[in-house]
Parts: sequence; C-alpha cells; structure tokens
Amino acid sequence: MNREEARKRAKELVAKMTVEEKASQLRYDSPAIDRLGVPAYNWWNEALHGVARAGTATMFPQAIALAAAFDKDLMKEVGEVIAEEGRAKYNEQSKRGDRDIYKGLTFWSPNVNIFRDPRWGRGHETYGEDPYLTGTLAVPFIKGIQGDGEYMKAAACAKHFAVHSGPEADRHFFDAKASKKDLEETYLPAFEACVKEGNVEAVMGAYNRTNGEPCCANKPLMVDLLRGKWGFEGHFVSDCWAVRDFHENHKVTATPEESVQLALEMGCDVNCGCTYQKMMNAYRAGLITEEQITESAVRLFTTRFLLGMFDKTEYDNIPFTVVECDEHQKVASKAAAESIVLLKNDGILPLNKKELKTIGVVGPNADSRIALQGNYHGTSSRFVTVLEGIEDKVAGDARVLYSEGCDLWKPNLSNLSDQDYPDRLSEVQTIADYSDVMVVVVGLDENLEGEEGDAGNQFASGDKINLELPIPQRQLLNSVLDCGKPTIVINMSGSSINLGVAQDKAAAVIQAWYPGAKGGRDVADILFGDVSPSGKLPVTFYANSDDLPDFRDYSMKNRTYRYFEGTPLYPFGYGLTYGKCVAKDMKVETLTKDGEFDGANVEVTVANEGCTDTDDVLQIYIKDTGFELAIPHPALSGFERVNLKAGEEKKVTVRVAAKAFTSVDNEGERKLFSHSFKVYAGMNQPDKRSEELTGVKCIEQDVQI
Repeated sequence: MNREEARKRAKELVAKMTVEEKASQLRYDSPAIDRLGVPAYNWWNEALHGVARAGTATMFPQAIALAAAFDKDLMKEVGEVIAEEGRAKYNEQSKRGDRDIYKGLTFWSPNVNIFRDPRWGRGHETYGEDPYLTGTLAVPFIKGIQGDGEYMKAAACAKHFAVHSGPEADRHFFDAKASKKDLEETYLPAFEACVKEGNVEAVMGAYNRTNGEPCCANKPLMVDLLRGKWGFEGHFVSDCWAVRDFHENHKVTATPEESVQLALEMGCDVNCGCTYQKMMNAYRAGLITEEQITESAVRLFTTRFLLGMFDKTEYDNIPFTVVECDEHQKVASKAAAESIVLLKNDGILPLNKKELKTIGVVGPNADSRIALQGNYHGTSSRFVTVLEGIEDKVAGDARVLYSEGCDLWKPNLSNLSDQDYPDRLSEVQTIADYSDVMVVVVGLDENLEGEEGDAGNQFASGDKINLELPIPQRQLLNSVLDCGKPTIVINMSGSSINLGVAQDKAAAVIQAWYPGAKGGRDVADILFGDVSPSGKLPVTFYANSDDLPDFRDYSMKNRTYRYFEGTPLYPFGYGLTYGKCVAKDMKVETLTKDGEFDGANVEVTVANEGCTDTDDVLQIYIKDTGFELAIPHPALSGFERVNLKAGEEKKVTVRVAAKAFTSVDNEGERKLFSHSFKVYAGMNQPDKRSEELTGVKCIEQDVQI
C-alpha cells in the first residue's frame, strides 16, 4: 500500500471520529474506539539491538558494537530479524488481546545521535561519533525493519531529533547550543539520511532545547527543516514526558495546556507521556483547533494503515517459532564476531589450546550476563558469558581457573570484609601463579553507563565522570599486569575507556563492547583463532578526558577524530586482524550526471600479506585542501567490508557520493567550495597514531574536480 492510499483511508476513518476520539489517539497509549472497529494501540516499542522489553527475542550486540562491524549488509539483516520477530510477537499478542506497551509494531530505533563526548552514558545506543558512518548504517537498518512488501513490516523511528548527547542529568532543562556550521556538518546529516534515503516512518524529538527551543516543539528543526526542506511525511513522536518539560523545566510555557498547544502547532503528533491528556482542555480553551488534532490523527492512522493493521497482510502467519530461531542466532553471532575490536596483539593471539595447561580468567565482567546485554534489551533464553565461552572452547584440553576478582565498582564483594584491602586479590594472585596465561575481563555495564535515572546507577545519572575504570578494577588490572604472566585484557563497555596501562603492559587488548546474549562464545572464537577479529572503532578512544572540552559545550572544536587536536590512545577506524591487509594501489574516477559533478568511484587494490584468512574494512577518507573552513582532518567518506584469504589480492570499488566533497561555511551552507582534494585509502584512518599502531600507512592521491 502506498502512502497516498493509506492517507486517504486514514482521512476517511478519522472523519468519522468525534474530536474527543481524535484527541485520544494522539496519546502513546491510544485507547480503542469500539464503534469504529479501532483496537487499542500502544505506540511505544523498542528495538535498538533486537526486540526489547517484551520477553524473549534474539539479542544482538549493542548498537555501538553493530557500528564497529562497519557492515551495511549486516545492518539490514539485523533490521529484518527485528521486523520478523516483532511481527511474530505482535501476531500472538494481539490475537490474545494483549495490546500493552512494547507489544506494537512501531519501534523507536535507531538512535542516530552523534556520540560527541565519551562521557555520555547513552552513547552506546548510537552508531558512534561520525555522521557519515551513522547515517550509512542507519539507512539499511531502517530498510530492514520496514521491508519492501505490499505493507510496511514494522515502522522504524530516528531519534532523538536533534543535537542531543548529554549531559543526562541536565537533559530535561538543558539548552544545547550549536552553530549553523556544526548543525549541518555534524548533528543533522544522519537524520537527513534516515528521512531522505531510509524513508523512516517516524522521528522522535529530544528532551533538551536546541538553540533556545524545545526539541519536541522546535520550529527550525521540525517545521522548516524536517517537514519543509527534507519533505518528511511520517509522524513525529515526543520523547517520554518531554512535553511536560516545556512548562515544568524549560519554562517556555506556563501550563500543560500551553505545552499541548506548542507541541501540536509544531507538528508533534503523538505524546509519549501524559501531557496530551490535557488536549481537550486546550481545545475548549481555544488554544488549538480541531483541524490541528485531525492532521496529527491522520498521520498516525496513515502509519497504522501502512502497517496493515486493518487488513489481512502477508505477515499475519509469521509463527512465534521464528523468535530466537537458529537462523536469527547465526546473524547475532556474525554481528558479535564482526564487532569485536583487537586493539593490541604482541603475537600471543590467537591462543593455542593444545599448548596451554591452565588459563586464568578473572574480572567482574568475565561471568557477567548484564555485561552481555547493553541497555534497551530483550530477554534471551540462554546466555554465554566470556568465562563460559572459554571453558567450552578448551573443555578436555586445558583447565580454567576463575575469580570474579572484584566488584564492578564497590570496594569489595563481601560487605563484611576488610574494606581497606581488596577481598579477592589474593585469589587472583594465586590463580596467576598457577596459570600459563591470564585473561582479565573488565569494563562497565548498563548500570554504570546508561540513561538518566537508571535504577542502580551509582552516580544517579547515566554519564561517566571520566574515562577511567572504577578503582577496584584498576587495582585488579594492575595486580595481574604486575604478576609477570602473559595477560590478555578484554574490555566490555559501550564507550571509550582509558586502557593506557593495558596498552603498555598487556600482551593483547580486546574491545568486546556488550556483545549480545551469547557473545562470550564469539569472544572465545576470536581468542582461539576460529575467527579473525575485524571490528573497527566507531569512536575515538582518548588517553583521558583532560583534553576534552566541557561536557556541556556542544561546539565540535577538539571533539571526535575529525576535530581532535591531540593524540588518541586508539583512533576512530582502528582495529587489528590476524592477517595483514593493506591498500596497495588506488584509482579515483570522478563522475558527472547531467553535466554536474556526481561523486567518484574509488578503485583500490587490497591485499592480505599475512598468513591468516580474515575480513577487514577498506576505508576511504577525504580532505578538502582548498577551503579554509573545511573539516580539519580527513573525514570518512566510504567503506567496504572485504574478505581476503591469506596471500589474496583483489580490487574493490567504493562509490563516494558528491556530498563527501562538499564543505560547510559558518552560515551552515553546504556546497562545493573547492576543487582540490586529497583522497586516502586504507584499513584505518590516515593519521599518525594509526600508522604507529599498525605499521602501515594509508595510500593517498590528490584529486582535482
């Protein structure tokens, strides 16, 4: 069904409703209208990395980990699994009259905010710090969810529009101030891609204000840009209880009724929260018109008709048995394997289990299920922790000795122990004495980095105060690194952590993120060489937070790899493999269409000069060398995941859009300001730190257009 037909049917249905009935449908928990055959519908559902919060579902690695795979095809597969399982669950739940929260087909994902500061607690919900990477991964994810059938399979939602990335504790009253240049250059491109290329069905506003106006009633963003310049035709949803913030925290209105008026005037169609319960008060007071209510109701029912909620569809017979089926589990395993990033390897990896008698596995995340999950997760029927993955891998060949080592953040695991001395440290030291190799699994989980107000959060806010591991983990890590045994450090977090001591002293360092329900098995596959690591960092790992600007400063100066003036610990785009893949030769062909510049084809000869078959990611970066206001460092402009057998060489062509050659001036105008560019190709970013870590330099070519 096309949008025109769906909207026509929506208008016909809404025309039969009273104004009270129309107003009721603008709540996230829309009640039934029995006389018209309209069942109740709850718009709130989540699917950040699998269908979430409504029981069993395939649990993929957290979003930031999916980004580390740099795999567009994978993102579409993940979206398709989410839609398939979402439909299966919807079919069964609606058949039984269960239309509660988290039971619908409108998934409030993906989160395409820019992870501009590593202290932001919700950064692991995003695809990282680069707007090009974020948009390029979000589009196939959206297409996978929404499908290409006669009806939309499920509806995706790009959030949180726009300029939203902490601080979490201030989000209900904070004003994010962004220049016109930063808006166009960094904060808006991913949303534009979601709308124009992904045809995303919904957009969610943010809690904060942007340049003075609340994001759920922001005329420049919602009216002028989203529905005006970009031509968005779907529906707009508020973040949860964000409209209430208008009068309670932002103080841009005085009453709930005035907040309803402001939100509706700016095109906020559905309210997650309670403020739209005051809509009829606002209507009776003359603050809003029936025509405004009608338009939002029509938009919402257009989505419901597109989803086939009032028809028989090709999705009605998808059985519940697809949930967590073997095929979907394989996609999750593939995603985890591709996402894990090898940060250091002095040759110890891959491990040979035949040569090891005893392996020591220690650390608070070694046997943690929570650390597999990330936030906004579903429920898995089975978990495989890192400890379990290693134990299963070496069963019959080697002994595994385990100690939790320390709490994730509290001084000691036992409240009755001497709080001045780590109560598991002697056990860890004993295990080190008895082991041939040590595996230390440290990091965070959703209780330490996440959304504002998360239960159990030690800081009463989801943000990190710095980039350091909690003190007990640092004590544990230093103790093991000083024991003299070869040590592999595995960090499980959704953000940049200062791993400087591990880089200096450990034999190998791995960033495993939150790898999904059975991610421990995939970590073990990499440790023992069944899979070569191939993930790349979608964020910069800074040495510490000292050189970063104030968290509340939304200027991009000295933030992310495109603007950072210092030397990172691990750069964006960096990640090692067990092979040795290089870019050897490059040919750039500029393209025209109707007499206008239309981007370029970049053909690169890549080779695996190592002894191990592996995937790797060819990355293309572009630097405008002729415009003084251009982004200061080369920016990611194309990438392609490639499989190379040992000794294999092949040509790979990456299509680079014309937009990659444009720049943005201080007035926010994007155009081709220059004709002189430098194009780089390699398996990482063309920066000195990547070259130092890999021993390989990107190839480059000057291009005139």
